[in-house]
Amino acid sequence: MKKWKELYRKKLTSIDDVLKLIKDGATVVAGMTPMEPQVFLSEVHKVNSKNVQIFTCLNMKPYAFFLEKAYEPNITNNSWFYGKPNRDALKEGIRSITYVPNNLHQAGTDLIAARNIDFFVGVASPMDEHGFLTLSASIVYEKDILEAAKTVILEVNPAAPITHGDTSVHITEVDYILEVDYELPEVKPVQPGETEKMIAYNISELVEDGSTIQLGIGAIPDAVARLFKDKKDLGVHTEMLTESMIDLFEMGVITNRNKTLWKGKFVCTFAFGTKRMYEFVNSNPGVMFFRGKYVNDPYIIAQNEKMVSINTALMVDLTGNVCSESIGPRHYSGTGGQLDTHRGAVMSKDGKGIIALKSIAKGGQISTIVPVLPEGSAVTVPRQDVDYVVTEYGVAHLRGRSVRERAKMLIEIAHPDFRDWLKKEAKKLGIL
Repeated sequence: MKKWKELYRKKLTSIDDVLKLIKDGATVVAGMTPMEPQVFLSEVHKVNSKNVQIFTCLNMKPYAFFLEKAYEPNITNNSWFYGKPNRDALKEGIRSITYVPNNLHQAGTDLIAARNIDFFVGVASPMDEHGFLTLSASIVYEKDILEAAKTVILEVNPAAPITHGDTSVHITEVDYILEVDYELPEVKPVQPGETEKMIAYNISELVEDGSTIQLGIGAIPDAVARLFKDKKDLGVHTEMLTESMIDLFEMGVITNRNKTLWKGKFVCTFAFGTKRMYEFVNSNPGVMFFRGKYVNDPYIIAQNEKMVSINTALMVDLTGNVCSESIGPRHYSGTGGQLDTHRGAVMSKDGKGIIALKSIAKGGQISTIVPVLPEGSAVTVPRQDVDYVVTEYGVAHLRGRSVRERAKMLIEIAHPDFRDWLKKEAKKLGIL
């Protein structure tokens, strides 16, 4: 223990000294979401170097390095997934932000193949007596990047939970330590409205007892979880561990007993919720964190029988193309793990890939089921992969169906105010 404590002390440094390490053209990759290195990202705009490339995912805060035009010539924020701060910066005309197309299970490995990684900056739980820290509540790409980076910098935070799985890092693998003490970012459960409850009811009818589930974040997944209270022996293999999954575990609905892989265990690649979430995963041997390249590999996901993937979308066209990340050419969020988990569920024995969305948007002004996606829209789930599409008006099971059949089924679950318009447009397109 004494040896590791001494080595730890030698690696302690200040944020000012860390910033001096970053030279012209450096590539820096930061940990994501709950494990975002807040001290580093709050100060990195102060570097004097040029052409610094910073890779992040779902920024939690409006950091100066990408929100203030003064730093635009020196620093580019390359993001795997946009959050509100990124969208706000784009609205202000800042062009130092750019999206990195990816499927989550390949995000880290694709970056390593594309360029040298100069720095990994992440967050870790405090070191134990054996010299081990953990990467705590996110290991989506962090472990892969850490192993590839020339220099590893960790913000050691007592608020970061100690986690099980593939999260451990030995002090000998770390170059610099910043001791910090800040609260982890939180996301509160969303209260679903009547529309979300109707969608959730339609989804719940598709999920059998003994299924293994993946849920996303937001009002629809939260509403779905509330309707699972009468299900039995559900399991979890998910990109993100959510607060609603803890609720279902405490109700005895999630037992993980019937899982094909990692029986008895929650499997995830990151956890994001309230302080209750971080307390739940802390030193919990029932929750296993593994790299995104494993958890989100469709061929791994598919090994879970009765795998059900539940994701949300912005719009779906009449042939089944799903857009979940852009509004025309304007980027909004990211692919994330949607295509990974959808494909894995569809390949699973008795599995289901579910895409859920409200039938209308902008206060009822537009239909989310459209004849064709607007010009410039990203296709998140291609029509050849899509399985179930669910709105508050019903369920369309599109897998194996012709374009004509798909159009008819999607029009049936569109908002009634737009069904005649969709039929007319489908005829113009030669679909009906």
